[in-house]
Amino acid sequence: MHPTRKAALTATAFLATITLVTGCESGSTSTDSVAASPGGSSRPGCPTVFAKAERAVKAAEDINAPWSGPAGGPGAVPDRTIAYIAQTLTNPGVEGVAKGVQEAADVIGWRVRTINGQGTPSGLKAAFDEALALRPDGIVVGGFDPTSTAEQVEQADAAGIPLIGWHAVATPGPSENPKMFSNITTRVEDVAKLSADWIIARSGGRAGVVLFTDASIPFAKHKSDLIKRELATCSDVRLLSYENIPIPQANSRTVGRVSALAARFGDKWTYSAAINDLYFDYAGSALRAAGKPGAGAPFNIGAGDGDPSAFQRINAKEFQAATVPEPLSEQGWQIIDEFNRAFAGKPSSGYVAPVHITTAANSGGALSWDSEGYREAYRKIWNK
Repeated sequence: MHPTRKAALTATAFLATITLVTGCESGSTSTDSVAASPGGSSRPGCPTVFAKAERAVKAAEDINAPWSGPAGGPGAVPDRTIAYIAQTLTNPGVEGVAKGVQEAADVIGWRVRTINGQGTPSGLKAAFDEALALRPDGIVVGGFDPTSTAEQVEQADAAGIPLIGWHAVATPGPSENPKMFSNITTRVEDVAKLSADWIIARSGGRAGVVLFTDASIPFAKHKSDLIKRELATCSDVRLLSYENIPIPQANSRTVGRVSALAARFGDKWTYSAAINDLYFDYAGSALRAAGKPGAGAPFNIGAGDGDPSAFQRINAKEFQAATVPEPLSEQGWQIIDEFNRAFAGKPSSGYVAPVHITTAANSGGALSWDSEGYREAYRKIWNK
């Protein structure tokens, strides 16, 4: 087992008592018509949905799940160079995958050049131009929409340079438009469903939820709409507010919005979900000022990359209880394996990493999610 994963897995601890909320139409954008139930109940608010959610969460919390990725493939193709274009290296997800790519490249015997796109359209185009000038054997589209660099994508295709994306398009696997050998990501449908299931399971099917999203990003809005849809399958889970805060403005707008929500809903607000962990990075000070305990309600889950700061909050029980993280290092290794298949004239592996839930009970004190078995599996495939 990975040294940071030696903490024994425990089942999620369900609260013996929880604020019960009733009222408001499920799926509403914002409403005040939520009243606390005068009593408690050990019976789940939606027994059938609750049972399914509980099973899904328990399975996703397993840190010792066996490797489910490829067991075979072509041996290492020698002497290749990869250009990794990072959307921005200040994005922990993009940086984490870059490190995984470099680690795997060192093992297989390839060279990697990482180029920082600085998070701007002009920076990404310049980074892509720099990558093309290197005449690499493959290019990674690291965390940005390749349609924003459509001209450079066409040049790569014309030059016969395969592209592999990480979070470049909404779905995993090969892409025809834009042309990519494969896109590496978990399935947004799985991430969204599991995030909502965690709330349903942990709350006993009775929760008042605030959902944070960035509606300006179609991928993010789709994810939050899926979370909202899954929450609505439980009749006693109420959506108190659907908060649209653009990610670039999260640092300036989240605190004020959270303060207003805390004043408005009080103890009726028991859970939160967000399309990215970063919202909870800014929410903590407002919740603390409102008298909320770091380890208490609202219990917050991020349906995002699972960056180190999220793990720090979870481990310290400071205003974040869970995240659905990407296995960043593993995905970096998969990128190298997919390139190897492309260079060998083979199709992509089709592998999509299963979703996982990290809590303080199963994190082992780590600052990222790193699953088991992938290094050994890929070394065996590559004969390394």
